[in-house]
Amino acid sequence: MARPSLCPPELRERAVRMVAEIRPNCPTEWAAMKAVAAKLGIGSAETVRTWVRRTCTIEYSSGRRRTRRLKYGGVRQANAALHRIVSTRLRHDPRTQAYYERRTQEGKTRRESIRCIKRYAAREVFNLVRPVSRAPAL
Repeated sequence: MARPSLCPPELRERAVRMVAEIRPNCPTEWAAMKAVAAKLGIGSAETVRTWVRRTCTIEYSSGRRRTRRLKYGGVRQANAALHRIVSTRLRHDPRTQAYYERRTQEGKTRRESIRCIKRYAAREVFNLVRPVSRAPAL
């Protein structure tokens, strides 16, 4: 049985968001994680690395091609919701059906085509649920 987390979920989400924001300004991703851990007072940068890895995609290679997939060890409820969204869209949405057919004609397998649709749906959902800053950008 997994041990309950001592850190609130809001802190985890904020840390992951901060790593994504400051990553372009740091020489490596690890440097960004160390900076965020120090700034938020998190005991170890390794903790931040674990949080980031749970929320991102994974690159992998079959030997013939390199691609990405959603990390299965991430939020299972979110992955299940994305799967339901894609299944429903494939059955009822003509735009998604056309996209699927186009990807299939390009030579993608069924799994790869669905993976593309899931990534698109994930971006859409993320933009709908992310908090919008009320402060004007400078």
